[in-house]
Amino acid sequence: MKYYYDLHLHSCLSPCGDMDMTPNNITNMAALLGLDIIALTDHNTCRNCEAAMRAGESNGVVVIPGMELTTSEDIHVVCLFPTLESAMAWDEYVDSHRIKIRNRPEIYGRQVMMNDRDEETGEIEHLLLPATDIGVMNVSGLVRDFGGVSYPAHIDRDSLSILSVLGEIDPYCGFATAEIWDISREEELKRLHPILRMMNIVTSSDAHYLENMREAQNTLELEAPTAAAVIERLAVN
Repeated sequence: MKYYYDLHLHSCLSPCGDMDMTPNNITNMAALLGLDIIALTDHNTCRNCEAAMRAGESNGVVVIPGMELTTSEDIHVVCLFPTLESAMAWDEYVDSHRIKIRNRPEIYGRQVMMNDRDEETGEIEHLLLPATDIGVMNVSGLVRDFGGVSYPAHIDRDSLSILSVLGEIDPYCGFATAEIWDISREEELKRLHPILRMMNIVTSSDAHYLENMREAQNTLELEAPTAAAVIERLAVN
């Protein structure tokens, strides 16, 4: 069956995420837009995933726990996990590989953790935006060890993307999937980078504001609308 998805969304925990991006607002908006499956992928953290998953259960939307990792090369990589437990184990691993710089909310924005009732439960003290010391060549294997799947984010952007930093996707990175933000550029990018013809292509909103979430238009063929099914689909090209 085909299911509508958006696998790249930020909550108010991302410092660049709007405070309206609460667990219930995100999942309610996803339902209104006709999405079946979404993923919460805050910068270098999974700590709002539990609240979003619980809100999703209430609002009829499957929420995959995830993260948008910043590699040591300043490349963004989407990481998705089959369970909250595996996501939080990855969160702990990444936290030990982050550069700890105190956040300045007046400059970068607050980093707010919430529960499934959209109540604030705390803030992350150290800024989530800086690069980790995890290299892009290692991400795929590491995430796989935690039961998940990873792929380069918004490869068509001029910064913080694998193409803008490295110029190409090295097959030894081990990625089976790539994300194109502007899907109208898919054929152009495949001409310029033939490796993409051998990869799964997904497109997601990377929304930091509710108004930037996209209407249901992109689908994945899955046996069931589950995180495990999505990961299995994207792990093999």
